Amino acid sequence: MNSTTDLFPMNHVCADGLAALEARLRQDLQWLCLPPRRWVPPRQQDGAEVLDTAIVGGGMAGLALAAALTHLGVQARIFDRAPEGFEGPWATTARMETLRSPKELTGPALGFGALTFRAWFEAQFGLAAWEALDKIPRLQWMDYLRWYRRVLALDVRNEQRVLAVRPRADGVVQLDLADDTQGGRPYQVLARHVVLATGRDGLGGPWVPDWAQALPRDRWAHSADLWDAARLAGKRVAVIGGGASAMDSAGTALEAGAARVDLLVRRSEMPRINKGKGAGSPGVAHGFQALPDDWKWRFRHYINVQQVPPPHGSTLRVSRHANAHFHLGTPVLSAAQRSDGALRLDTAKGPLATDFVVFCTGFRPDWGQRPEFAAFAPQVRLWQDRYQPAPGQEDAELAQSPDLGALLEFQEKAPGACPGLERVHCFCYPSALSHGAVAGDIPQISDGAKRLGQGLAASLFTEDAALHFAAMERYAEPELDGDEWTPADFPAYVDGERP
Repeated sequence: MNSTTDLFPMNHVCADGLAALEARLRQDLQWLCLPPRRWVPPRQQDGAEVLDTAIVGGGMAGLALAAALTHLGVQARIFDRAPEGFEGPWATTARMETLRSPKELTGPALGFGALTFRAWFEAQFGLAAWEALDKIPRLQWMDYLRWYRRVLALDVRNEQRVLAVRPRADGVVQLDLADDTQGGRPYQVLARHVVLATGRDGLGGPWVPDWAQALPRDRWAHSADLWDAARLAGKRVAVIGGGASAMDSAGTALEAGAARVDLLVRRSEMPRINKGKGAGSPGVAHGFQALPDDWKWRFRHYINVQQVPPPHGSTLRVSRHANAHFHLGTPVLSAAQRSDGALRLDTAKGPLATDFVVFCTGFRPDWGQRPEFAAFAPQVRLWQDRYQPAPGQEDAELAQSPDLGALLEFQEKAPGACPGLERVHCFCYPSALSHGAVAGDIPQISDGAKRLGQGLAASLFTEDAALHFAAMERYAEPELDGDEWTPADFPAYVDGERP
């Protein structure tokens, strides 16, 4: 399965339908006068252009924010390390067959019906195909995002690696980059605001337990790694975890011909209810950031403790294989390599021999995994720096989350220690404790993009208030030419009476 047309034959694809949808979108934007002209005064510094906004990451969040800013007349340029069309996880490290979200969610459409996945799908395959669709196929979602970028003509620069993000005291943030289209040529970009739209692992990376270090590095992988499933054919595979990524990884290994797959799950029972869905509403999207700290922590901690169950279809993808084995209440205590080359996992239920281990253990905020943030990371205020949860509510993941301001901006741990830090914004998963799930999840991504876009536009305007006032004073386009009327003689009055 490589693209949309692998799922729906070419003779069922209506190219004219997609062209008509694009024409409708152009008309909608024209009627709404979008995008407006750029109104932010161009700026140069040391002879170099200063961007209004630079966005690090060209996945769904980065695209949605760039579109929102463009529709506000604000310049937005995206830098992404991946080749064009492979931004984000969908066509690389993601292994699910379909998205987990309901197909009806409007995602990054920003309120435009013609920009939704449904409109894109129905334009090509028709209403009957839409009604027959259960969940959105993963690679088809990537096709949609490629179209989204193209039809909105967003400014995305691919194969650009961010080497450093450097807040400065002179009103700009400096990005040190390497252009991999030119052999890694280093260069710099200045921007008034930099937004990190860096995804699920936004401020860290994959997490594995300490006992993983006892295993040879070529004998294990994290679910977020690129790994070749074909090498697992005929092998015994142990999958650590019981969430969605565990099912996706186990299913991938089984379909590649693994001899046996053992899923080792700490919990004695699999979670069955996605509690996060119980708090999904426009009220949450718009009100979460205004909650008191105790309520924010309580909501996010509860979701963490309850955990999110793997999707029904993903679990069946694994359990339909006779050589798939679920081991509940089976945490791994230690690991080693045996003399015969096999791996030994010592679990709460005894030892298990395997050939390869896949860790589906999620992500953690870990600045050490992101050297590009080293210039400011030690100065970022975290929740643990100012908030103490109630007894029994302790949560290491939440404690390490950044304590963000109203525009998802980082805040200084010690005032004055990192001038310009407030110009760097966290539009990725670690913002969830401060702002809710508006910076990466499909249900609320449009709300988050519009809120941050409007906030950045307001900030750019107020910072340049004197320039805008001066421009208003210079404005000299007349509404009247002076010949729209003929002056009349003033009437004479005698003794207060009309003549």
